[in-house]
Amino acid sequence: MLRNAMMLALVLMPLLVQAQEKEKRTKYNVLFLMCDDLNVDLGCYGHPLVKSPHIDALAKESVTFDHAYCQYPLCSPSRTSMLTGKRPDETRVYDLQLHFRKVLPDVVTLPQYFMGKGYTVSRIGKLYHYGVPSQIGTDGLDDPGSWQSKFNPIGRDKTDESQVFSFEPGKYGGTLSWLAADGDDSEQTDGIAAAYACDWLEKHRDEPFFLGCGFYRPHTPFVSPKKYFEMYPKEELVLPQVPEGHDSRVPKFAVANRKKYEADLTDEDRLNVLQAYYASISFADAQIGIVLNKLKELGLWDKTIVVLTSDHGYHMGEHHLWQKMSVFEKSARVPLLIHHPAFAKDQHAENSIVELLDLYPTLVDGCGYELPAGLSGTSLVPALRDPTKTAKNYAITRVNRGNNAQGFSLRTPQYRYTEWRTREGIERELYDHSRDHDEYVNLANEPNQKGVMEALSLQMNSILQRQTIPPETLKKPKG
Repeated sequence: MLRNAMMLALVLMPLLVQAQEKEKRTKYNVLFLMCDDLNVDLGCYGHPLVKSPHIDALAKESVTFDHAYCQYPLCSPSRTSMLTGKRPDETRVYDLQLHFRKVLPDVVTLPQYFMGKGYTVSRIGKLYHYGVPSQIGTDGLDDPGSWQSKFNPIGRDKTDESQVFSFEPGKYGGTLSWLAADGDDSEQTDGIAAAYACDWLEKHRDEPFFLGCGFYRPHTPFVSPKKYFEMYPKEELVLPQVPEGHDSRVPKFAVANRKKYEADLTDEDRLNVLQAYYASISFADAQIGIVLNKLKELGLWDKTIVVLTSDHGYHMGEHHLWQKMSVFEKSARVPLLIHHPAFAKDQHAENSIVELLDLYPTLVDGCGYELPAGLSGTSLVPALRDPTKTAKNYAITRVNRGNNAQGFSLRTPQYRYTEWRTREGIERELYDHSRDHDEYVNLANEPNQKGVMEALSLQMNSILQRQTIPPETLKKPKG
């Protein structure tokens, strides 16, 4: 009996060692790179003018998701959803003030999960919400339990604030504003963050790590050194064309985020904004390149999953809108690149419609761990293995208009369907992406689209009701 047990142990021992070695080899690091307010105006997404060579190079070694969407087009709600793996109606974070721990005190965030697996977990810059530029250099609305260490960079973009041009003098973060800065990249907040990230990687190269590195650009004010502005001569830029009578064909809440001064912008103003935004993208791209090059220099490239994304998209005049806070495609869609050493490279996941909250289960699954209960997202690993596969076929983005309306928008492979829920009822939008990528033809009032909208409404509500906390409803005022 004892002899048989010993022989069995001898047979099983190599298999056990092999399994342990495999686990050791596949305990991938995670480098989680975020930009702030970055839309898909990038070379790897087909933009003809924007220069993003380092992000484009990352795309050559990654799966690029062509249809990725945020869950709320505002910094804190979106980042909270992404890092908790829960929809905004579960976190109840719809603004820039409420911290998710007041609603979900015991939730295990994405970085916390990896901390529990023995990883060294750290934050550099903006991962949770920070007011930009007011809270640069502070902890902002950070979650201390998510990190073992942190670094809050601050550069001359903050100290040079008085030099920034703004359409609303003295206002920067929520207002179109910019500065072609003196000095070089290393003096800027994001340049300081990139340098610190390189030092951090060198220090922790021999241990499993989860490093979140959040860059502040291209968030307003669009500050970057002058050389980046010079990359975009205004005579080469192209302004979006909006059809006449646009607003008459959509519910008023669809464009309620438009600011008063934006109606007075001249074409020269718009070109200035476009130039400054593109300059900020190229500046952020350069800082990303510094970090990625360091990762390779240290021999960590084949040991590290790299994610690059943004908290939401960004309007540059489409629908006569600027910045964020709409549920149109340009505001809801985000760039998403995932490099996994064991999976596909230089391919686009064209058939999947995915969400930022899918990143939590994707990284857990991609590192070989069992998914925790309570996540609202879906692992995208099947699409990382084979980008032609459909890992998921829907995304929901929602937004509030104060206490007056709630917008819920479902994106499917063919349609964007939006409901604006008010105290008086529901107003709708329907766009067919097979023939209207810019979402300028609202089909909601077409009689032959009624069945399509009923099916999409049923699909969206079914998804929302599967949440642990259903959406709140607007109540009619008494009296």
